[in-house]
Amino acid sequence: QVQLVESGGGLVQPGGSLRLSCTVSGYTKDYYSIAWFRQAPGKERERVSCLASNDGSTYYEEPVRRRFTIYRDDVKNIVYLQMNNLKPEDTATYSCAITYHSGGDCIWVLEDEYDYWGQGTQVTVSS
Repeated sequence: QVQLVESGGGLVQPGGSLRLSCTVSGYTKDYYSIAWFRQAPGKERERVSCLASNDGSTYYEEPVRRRFTIYRDDVKNIVYLQMNNLKPEDTATYSCAITYHSGGDCIWVLEDEYDYWGQGTQVTVSS
């Protein structure tokens, strides 16, 4: 059974940093695309960033580019989202999701193609 568990959320002041963790268990396929999504109250869920395991390529949506970094620890089976220079508009519930993907360019993996999701972790950016 595939399980994803997020952690690391919390309350942070504008300009601060947080590192989210997505611990993956039970996923046995060789390749994957893993992504971080977020959903703010009253808004649609949106992708933030993704990583393709085949070549390690990453993608960031424009609002978080140059502030967020996605990376993985293959030994611990954890994918991280380092978030720097946080802004109030980054406030949302952040979730990670994974699906089989043997290519690079995770940008082409659509939200509804992700098979497994975590429960989410709340990030609040406020002074």
